[in-house]
Amino acid sequence: MFRLLLVISGLLFMLPSGLIQAASNSPQITIIIDDLGNNLRNGQRAIALPGAVTYSVLPFTPFGKQLAKQAHQQDKEVMLHMPMDNSHGHPLGPGGLTFKQDRPLFEQQLAAAITATPFVSGINNHMGSGLTTSTERMQWLMQSLKNYPLYFVDSRTSANSVAGRTALALKIPTLKRDIFLDHETTPAFIDKQFKRLLKKAHSKGHAVAIGHPYPSTLDYLEKALSQLDKLGVELVPPSQLLALKRTPQLVANKITTTPQANTAQPMTEDIKRVTKALLVNNTPDSEPEQCRITEQLNVTRITCS
Repeated sequence: MFRLLLVISGLLFMLPSGLIQAASNSPQITIIIDDLGNNLRNGQRAIALPGAVTYSVLPFTPFGKQLAKQAHQQDKEVMLHMPMDNSHGHPLGPGGLTFKQDRPLFEQQLAAAITATPFVSGINNHMGSGLTTSTERMQWLMQSLKNYPLYFVDSRTSANSVAGRTALALKIPTLKRDIFLDHETTPAFIDKQFKRLLKKAHSKGHAVAIGHPYPSTLDYLEKALSQLDKLGVELVPPSQLLALKRTPQLVANKITTTPQANTAQPMTEDIKRVTKALLVNNTPDSEPEQCRITEQLNVTRITCS
């Protein structure tokens, strides 16, 4: 299966851009549900959402591994929701990356979190309003990710984040969050944010949203996702959006850890060689919108202009 995915991914990446556009005429949206791992019931309900929703799992949480395996069994893409230092001093929960760690410990903590979470395809930051503004720490992070076939999604919990541009500079496949769906959890607000997501996707061809397994969010998405065909958009996981965007390419997809051998698999020389051959130039994404951040253990609330 791993070799088949490599072949399919490689063929897709080598198609001329015009053919790639022809293969998907609809605007694409990616929806990532963060903060999975502490609540089994809400996590399982989130995984049951229709379509190619992506799930980002907090490491070392009571139900993290179980939910990652269940998402994978449903053919959903799994990410690591990596805790990172925030600018407010709020506790991160287990497994976080902090300013107090020297580089060896920082890299060891990252590797442990990747290893602890099965079937990881990519990473995004949990909290991180402090750490993602540090060029040095983001260079440590992205240089470490060169050892794995993983992409990085900048959650943009700070308007001053340098995570995305650092990933681009170091040729790590990367996306950025465009919309937070539920930093207010009322149905009216979630509906407004979902419509913003669709508008942005229709405007620029693609958009990335982050939500959480709140009952109100799940209530809304259970209904809304079944209507996407009528709304003229396609729901895709981050790896597929990266391929369609022709950003620095993700060659291996979905296969990094397995229950049988629960260790992350660094890139082989063959994969590195193929990846290097497929890399294309890219320009940094636009500056993030201004956000007001309220961070607490396992929950990040963001109000963006």
